[in-house]
Amino acid sequence: MMFDYSLAHWATFFTAAVLLNLSPGPDMAFILGQTAHRGVRSGFAAMLGIWSGTLIHVLFAALGLSAVLATSAAAFSVVKWVGAAYLIWLGIQALRSQGTRLSAGGSTSPAHLQTLFKQGVLVSILNPKVAVFFLAFLPQFIEAGAGSVSAQLFLHGILILIVAAFIEPPLILIGGKLAGYLSHNRNISRWLDRGLGTLFIGLGVKLATSDRM
Repeated sequence: MMFDYSLAHWATFFTAAVLLNLSPGPDMAFILGQTAHRGVRSGFAAMLGIWSGTLIHVLFAALGLSAVLATSAAAFSVVKWVGAAYLIWLGIQALRSQGTRLSAGGSTSPAHLQTLFKQGVLVSILNPKVAVFFLAFLPQFIEAGAGSVSAQLFLHGILILIVAAFIEPPLILIGGKLAGYLSHNRNISRWLDRGLGTLFIGLGVKLATSDRM
């Protein structure tokens, strides 16, 4: 029967999916950093960008393309270095900021929201460890007789995003409250920029020095 799984299967999978979405990393740092700095609308724009990038990773895993990153040292290195450079570039841009008034009321311009969305997509796509992780993580939940391998991989990948939809929006709303308390203070904004910049540079260096899983 198509997608016929046991209760134990779902309990194990959803426990892993919740822990995965709560774990810190470039994706979560980007979402919460933008939320704390610019407000809820920016946080959601960043989140949708991250989700779009993650969906691409899921599609790649379902189609078997992520195997290229898992087996090719050259391909992994190229994507890794591009991703690390992009994170470090974002960090440098934040460090160079002179501080802006926090937009707690969500008045960020549509153009800026679109930029955050695109940045979120790139932050996710240019992290090869995410692709390799999905290739290693999702197959553990493939069961004989439950459907084609590609369909099962895609189903479980989409469910990870659905779990994220229950976890990340509340975190963004909490971050938005923080932005509300810190609004209209350029000095605090400057230090938030510096903290976010340092974080992204650190994540970029960590990615650059990482090996394939």
